[in-house]
Amino acid sequence: MKEQAEQKVYIKNKRAYFDFHIDDKYVAGIKLLGTEIKSIREGKANLTDSFCTFINGDLYVRNLHISEYSHGSFYNHEAKRDRILLLQKKELKKLQSKTEEKGFTIVPLAIFINDHGFAKIEIGLAQGKKTFDKRETMKERDSKIEMDRVMKR
Repeated sequence: MKEQAEQKVYIKNKRAYFDFHIDDKYVAGIKLLGTEIKSIREGKANLTDSFCTFINGDLYVRNLHISEYSHGSFYNHEAKRDRILLLQKKELKKLQSKTEEKGFTIVPLAIFINDHGFAKIEIGLAQGKKTFDKRETMKERDSKIEMDRVMKR
């Protein structure tokens, strides 16, 4: 049991950093079912196509894929469903006013389990990158890899 407690779960959305400029980051709680948290602890979640949206004043994450729990029975959850995010009201108001501006969106960046055993999701207020920005990101990454190779010699 101790081995499992030491194991950290941190599932990143690498695509978000490639497609968006991240302005602000927030850590939000996520309302899950019992089989969903068990699947996340197994590391079976995918953030690639997910996004956040406001529905009736509440912030929801959509298209977040959490695989069905391997030992679940008929109590298993639906893999892709809308899940509510838990933030303070002032943070929700700030995010909602920013998303109403042109070009801003909210994207999930990572899911992790905190020290108390709760699932948290890191979300970012983001602006979309243009094609030339993406090429610049790839050039920076390639040059960093090349510098690391040279330094190791």
